[in-house]
Amino acid sequence: MKRFLLLIACIAALVSSCKKADYQKVTHNPELYRITVKKLNDIVLENNFPPVIASRNYVYANIAAYEVIAAGDPKHYRSLAGQIKHMPAMPKPEKGKDIDFQFASLLSFCYVGNAVTFPEGSMFTYVDELKQKAKDAGMPSDVFENSVTYSDSVAKAIMRWSKKDNYAQTRSASKYTVVRKDGRWIPTPPMYAQALEPHWGEIRPMVLDSASQIPAPEPPPYNMADKNSVFYKSVMDVKGKVDSLTTDQTHMVDFWDDNAFKLNVIGHASFATKKFGPAGHWMNIAGIGSKMTNADFNTTVAAYTKASIALFDAFINCWYIKYQSNSVRPETVINKLIDPDWKPHIQTPPFPEYISGHAVISAAAAETLTDSFGDKKAYTDASESEFGIPPRSFKSFRDAAREASMSRVYGGIHYKIACDIGTQTGIKIGDLVNQKLQMKIK
Repeated sequence: MKRFLLLIACIAALVSSCKKADYQKVTHNPELYRITVKKLNDIVLENNFPPVIASRNYVYANIAAYEVIAAGDPKHYRSLAGQIKHMPAMPKPEKGKDIDFQFASLLSFCYVGNAVTFPEGSMFTYVDELKQKAKDAGMPSDVFENSVTYSDSVAKAIMRWSKKDNYAQTRSASKYTVVRKDGRWIPTPPMYAQALEPHWGEIRPMVLDSASQIPAPEPPPYNMADKNSVFYKSVMDVKGKVDSLTTDQTHMVDFWDDNAFKLNVIGHASFATKKFGPAGHWMNIAGIGSKMTNADFNTTVAAYTKASIALFDAFINCWYIKYQSNSVRPETVINKLIDPDWKPHIQTPPFPEYISGHAVISAAAAETLTDSFGDKKAYTDASESEFGIPPRSFKSFRDAAREASMSRVYGGIHYKIACDIGTQTGIKIGDLVNQKLQMKIK
């Protein structure tokens, strides 16, 4: 009888372990996290979030997911609480409760993603799908309920913390005052939109002590009277490049355009087209890095999180510099003094020129992805294919960042010096993020 009972117990344990293995194959699959981030990316695109605000959407959602992972695997991952100086301690999982931390991290990501996007609740249907996946895969009801409860507690803590980053206050801050003075930024065609987020430099950063911690030198002084001046040569360099684009250069510019809202004007008609913004593009690249290196779920979450933090801080730093310099765009100068009919290859965005946002954020993200997945990782990026733009291949994340930077010169919206300085600044920000955030315990 004892042997029979022991046999029954062994069979029950085996069945239980098989069920556990089955549902974990679903919830612990890093592809599910990549799909989840892409889901938020799609919502950001659909709702026309400007690039700086999009970076805020990604960073809090990824940090929420990461904190769940760190709580579930404390031998290998450290919480960001305290490493990010103003970040409070996160709720601890209750002892004795069986939690699927990977599943909980997905739910935390979605909970925060729901809250920081508009309309709020955009991810509810997707969350229901995630929960059904877990149930269909055999997740026990107690594990399911414990995971949901814990994910909610972390997500709510992240949301409370996020509300202190000065975002709400900047919604009612004063608008940018346009001053029509040579060398100073003014709105550009075809939208002639008001300056985008002139107070973004006042948002609380994650790793930087302040928006001004990593300064940039002053841009070259406006001087179109002297053909030997740095500024005049910079303007003519942009015009010359746009006027003689090769097929590959055109592809490069279109690939890195990342204009979340482009106004197309044809005669008296106008319509908008959308693409991923620069932060969304680099979230896609983080997914490519995860997939090509066969990173596990936890490594994948950590890489996305570190990249999103670098992107967020890079935008804050860059926007602070932009609205300190208030530099004029090439299109304005060329139309006024050289050729009134000249147009850049891509649409000039509505904010000052110096320094290049693409250059700063791309270099910062590339440094963190290099730290997460390794240097000289060649890859092909097909994430723009859904917009009809063919893939491009790169020797490394840094190679991609350098090309993203130069694409803005060939696109006709930045002077080369703004891209060069932007790349240098972005590298410093990425390095700082890598140094300060010791996420993985080695």
